[in-house]
Amino acid sequence: METTRTTTHSLTRIALMTAVLCIISPFTIPLPFSPVPLSLATFGLYLSCYVLGMKNSAISCILYILIGIAGIPVFSSFGSGIGKIAGPTGGYLVGYLFLVVIGGFFVEHFSDTLSLQIGGLLAGTAVCYLFGTVWLAVQLHVNFTAALMIGVVPYLIGDALKIAAAVFIGRKLKSALQFL
Repeated sequence: METTRTTTHSLTRIALMTAVLCIISPFTIPLPFSPVPLSLATFGLYLSCYVLGMKNSAISCILYILIGIAGIPVFSSFGSGIGKIAGPTGGYLVGYLFLVVIGGFFVEHFSDTLSLQIGGLLAGTAVCYLFGTVWLAVQLHVNFTAALMIGVVPYLIGDALKIAAAVFIGRKLKSALQFL
């Protein structure tokens, strides 16, 4: 009986966080100098790390990507389809999976050490940035530094603020949802 409750509990939380990600990710603010818009997607991923941990965050992230590939407009700027993965922001979408695996690992395994949780979220974000920057450079036919300047640098402060907010909210949300 406990296994059924645990499984139902996990599936409910995965569905909830996937829905949150699908709802907040399409809303973006385009930047005139970059094909990469400001988005709340990473905030949803950071929250997912707290609510779900590593494994279930990865499942939620994969579901989000599959929903978008299937044609539901859940990607940035209400985009969808395989073309979004193949486009300039596709590397970031792939990087999301690494973000939640790394961030989720640190949040899950170092639940008593806030600095390591933040470090894990930063490391996961850095890997996401790496995938996104490399793919952006290929798509735009620019060098890595140019892609970094238009695809990462403008977002550093915003992502730091999203991490801070997710740490604060995520810790509270995790305990609030423990009985869901």
